[in-house]
Amino acid sequence: MADSSVDVVEGCRLPVLRKNQENEDEWPLAEILSVKEIPGRKLYYVHYIDFNKRLDEWVTPDRLDMKKLQFPKKEAKTPTKNGLPGSRPSSPESEVVRAAGAGPQHTPSRPPQPQAQQKSIPTKTSLPDFQKRKAESVSLATQVSPATPVPCLPGSIEASQASVYPAVRDTNTFNLKSNDSQDSSDGIPSTPRMTGSLVSDRSHDDIVTRMKNIDCIELGRHRLKPWYFSPYPQELTTLPILYLCEFCLKYLKSLKCLQRHLTKCNLRHPPGNEIYRKGTISFFEIDGRKNKTYSQNLCLLAKCFLDHKTLYYDTDPFLFYVMTEYDSKGFHIVGYFSKEKESTEDYNVACILTLPPYQRRGYGKLLIEFSYELSKVEGKTGTPEKPLSDLGLLSYRSYWSQTILEILMDLKPDNGERPQITINDISEITSVKKEDVISTLQYLNLINYYKGQYILTLSEDIVEGHERAMQKRHLRIDSKCLHFTPKDWSKRGKW
Repeated sequence: MADSSVDVVEGCRLPVLRKNQENEDEWPLAEILSVKEIPGRKLYYVHYIDFNKRLDEWVTPDRLDMKKLQFPKKEAKTPTKNGLPGSRPSSPESEVVRAAGAGPQHTPSRPPQPQAQQKSIPTKTSLPDFQKRKAESVSLATQVSPATPVPCLPGSIEASQASVYPAVRDTNTFNLKSNDSQDSSDGIPSTPRMTGSLVSDRSHDDIVTRMKNIDCIELGRHRLKPWYFSPYPQELTTLPILYLCEFCLKYLKSLKCLQRHLTKCNLRHPPGNEIYRKGTISFFEIDGRKNKTYSQNLCLLAKCFLDHKTLYYDTDPFLFYVMTEYDSKGFHIVGYFSKEKESTEDYNVACILTLPPYQRRGYGKLLIEFSYELSKVEGKTGTPEKPLSDLGLLSYRSYWSQTILEILMDLKPDNGERPQITINDISEITSVKKEDVISTLQYLNLINYYKGQYILTLSEDIVEGHERAMQKRHLRIDSKCLHFTPKDWSKRGKW
């Protein structure tokens, strides 16, 4: 559909042909970010509006619908908040934000408002009326804030929790003590924290960082296609394949260089202390100051698959926990998470990543579970640093939901009375921060207000869905295999 008489330039928008998840043709609106010429034809680097940046790609002219071409608007350069002009005023970020807000999005469905009647369960609560009679059949009016919208994108780590918990039928209820039941937001701040070195400052986005710069990475027996820009040295970005040592993560320009490096590299596992081992799964704790080169190489690799966070080279204030899988050749990296040595905002995770070859196999939840296991040993509650990526949010929602439902389903009635639990109790048992507990209960539509107090309502469908999900969750952290002594970093003059 390309018209050779029309010159397509950077900033233009037009429909571009791509395959969706069902392998069907579709023509989403896309923006031209770059144009390059190769012998015989032009190639266009496009970003699909309302789609994640990891789907950006180079396309040939025959995939462009020139009939609906939109040229960039000419606008005067205006200073940004930092006093610097925008990177490309012809395609302002404000337009992208408006377009994304107006475009179709998929909001994870939650269980609908329960219409069915409750079981009659003998109860004893703080209300005098309830001490002498059974619970009446009621239609519960929910007071739940809307769930955070998550764009429907291919390749998600975990299935949306909504698919696990269908519509509500018969219900069981638990008393939720009202002193912990004030309204709460989703636990995600409206603006990201910009003080930490792990939050990507989007004001410096330009045409270079918006484009993938590495075509392919060879890491051990895997070849990875990066999703996002990563600040590897410029001379390496023109290579068809970037080679990494899978043990020290050093980057090399050719297979011959890698083979020569492997004869000299003595590492067969990440540097640092092995603090957990069960079966073939191990976790290593790495100090960002003591193992600076490894930490920087890990961050460069992680940046290929993380868009919201960036570490650059300031690794000193961070600890890195690398999960590996062992075989006869050594300990192979599966994923990792980092955390601040001292966090003023109770963050127990700064960045978290499962490498693509290991996604959708339960390793993401295992990383999350391990981060909370460390928080339990530290005697703290924790929360991941915001903002979460779309895949990160799905994984954390799924983990929080399964963890909280596990506790609720283990509650036993006391002398026939309805069991009671507080938000603080759940938070202390799981080390999940109180705001995340409330946000998850709201997301699952479990909190209801009845007769002057809050109750948690578990339907049969939620129980059955949870049991099915737990049957598929084979990888779990065994606290007996953890050998970890937390350090008080505040007492150290220097990390």
